[in-house]
Amino acid sequence: MKAKNIAIIVKKELRGLMNERTILLAILLQLFVALFSSFLMVGLTSMYDPSSLSKYSRFRYSVAYVGNDSALNDYLSNSRDFTVFSMELSPAVTALQERKLAAVVYVPDTAPDAQDPVKITLYTLENDLQSAIVNVKLKDIFLSYEKDLRTLRKARITEQPVPLAFNPTRGGGDFFEFVYGLLIPLLLFMPAIIASALVIDLITEEYQHETLETLIASPVTFSEMVWGKVIACEILIPIQAGAWIFLLVINRIAILNIPQIFVLVTISSLVPILIGALTALHYRERTAAQFIFSTALVVVLLLILAIPANPLNMVTRLAVGSAGTGQWLVLAGVAVAAVVFSVLLQLYAGKVGREHHAG
Repeated sequence: MKAKNIAIIVKKELRGLMNERTILLAILLQLFVALFSSFLMVGLTSMYDPSSLSKYSRFRYSVAYVGNDSALNDYLSNSRDFTVFSMELSPAVTALQERKLAAVVYVPDTAPDAQDPVKITLYTLENDLQSAIVNVKLKDIFLSYEKDLRTLRKARITEQPVPLAFNPTRGGGDFFEFVYGLLIPLLLFMPAIIASALVIDLITEEYQHETLETLIASPVTFSEMVWGKVIACEILIPIQAGAWIFLLVINRIAILNIPQIFVLVTISSLVPILIGALTALHYRERTAAQFIFSTALVVVLLLILAIPANPLNMVTRLAVGSAGTGQWLVLAGVAVAAVVFSVLLQLYAGKVGREHHAG
């Protein structure tokens, strides 16, 4: 193969990509995610953990207090999160259904030092995001009232309780889980998936547009044509990865070991691109090749994610500075896979090229 011929194909494909609306829209979508990562962190986190929004809420919620007067009423009234209204149960529940109230707290006539437990009933709207926030804020107040009840009833304890000491926890877990566990690997490896689908389109369009005969008649060989398309798609990976990392840094997200991340992402992304090229050469029809590749990609990703030392996990560990020497083993494994698929692509492209010349 001649590097000059491959470079010609690479330039041709890169110029053509500028007119591809699909790839441009995909890049713009990733750009949006990277630019507004802090905003998306709040929105997406609320999908799997609605209670996490409670720390962002500064609104005073209207709550109805029903039943016996107690210290719980004082806790609610002194809270900055609630405006308390003393009401009867029936009108309070009606107001809750009409969304005039955020919650209804019913306290029975049980004395704090009575033998029976104090069973407090909380009425909220089902499957409501506001209710999730209110529940979290009410939880702290209920715990304070429960502590008072335990203090009043401690004389009943006949056994000495075992004290449990837990290490203090710090907030921000949702932020780090989202950014380092999801956002950074998603942004850095999404270009690989897009480039893999793109290389299938670039190869199969040669069959669909019947331009292979023209290419074969030129000095460019079939293998050089295939590798030119593969390299054109691979060039997009470090460019996009660099842009996403830059935008994340602008969002004040600290990312360590950027050079190692670049190398790992670039080599790892080459593997699905090579698999996509092999799939396109075998099926030679865009719809069939894309379907088979997408199905196989899901299976392969599930198998890879089942391995603790996978590239996505290693990118996360590199970004937070906890990769250790394991990064070199993962990089070596990915490099070996890239070499194996490169050899397979070269052999298969040569075979297909000889068939076209013979035919």
